[in-house]
Amino acid sequence: MALIYFKDISKAYNNNLVLDNITFSVEAGEFVSLVGKSGVGKTTLLKLIIADEQPSSGHVVFDDQDLSKLKGSQLSLVRRRVGTVFQDFRLFSDRTVFENVAFPLEVLNQPDEIIQDHVTEVLKLVGLDALKDQLPVCLSAGEKQRAAIARALIHGPDVIIADEPTGNLDPINTWDIVKLLLRINELGTAIILTTHNKDVVNKIGKRVISLENGKIIRDELNGQYII
Repeated sequence: MALIYFKDISKAYNNNLVLDNITFSVEAGEFVSLVGKSGVGKTTLLKLIIADEQPSSGHVVFDDQDLSKLKGSQLSLVRRRVGTVFQDFRLFSDRTVFENVAFPLEVLNQPDEIIQDHVTEVLKLVGLDALKDQLPVCLSAGEKQRAAIARALIHGPDVIIADEPTGNLDPINTWDIVKLLLRINELGTAIILTTHNKDVVNKIGKRVISLENGKIIRDELNGQYII
């Protein structure tokens, strides 16, 4: 059974059709790169997964649950199974690295001992344990993105959606972040990545879905960015 299933999805903004009758699925533990020019609907697809946007037609199904039929606490439970990473990091400037990563667990009212253990473990995974008491202003761009990934990972999501996570990074930090996402994927978390970086996609060597004019024009395992 697919973890995420897009069935006959179309999405329009002010009569501008961004997604046109798209159908595809993402399996648990899969790594998928969504590629295409700006405006082809990559970010919109990610927003549909967390019901931040609603399709104009069609259905988004998460682990056999139609998101259009979920409300309130039911939808919140699904959203907790998705970690999000963005190009601009979105860290709290007045919180330390530890506090930024701990925030989702605090929202869930987790006990202090669990927060301490989980955050320490995740910070070690992303290589930021030595910087846990630093504010974001003291971090490099690559370190900020590591912190953002740690925060996305802290609640043990089934999938991480990463929207241009290397867009603000230099080539060295870009590849470090990609290797971290691959490591997380190896540990069992599905990754859905949007990027304009052809070299990144081609080096990853995983499934590539190419979008053009609101449609999927290519969906290949071990694919390449050839648009």
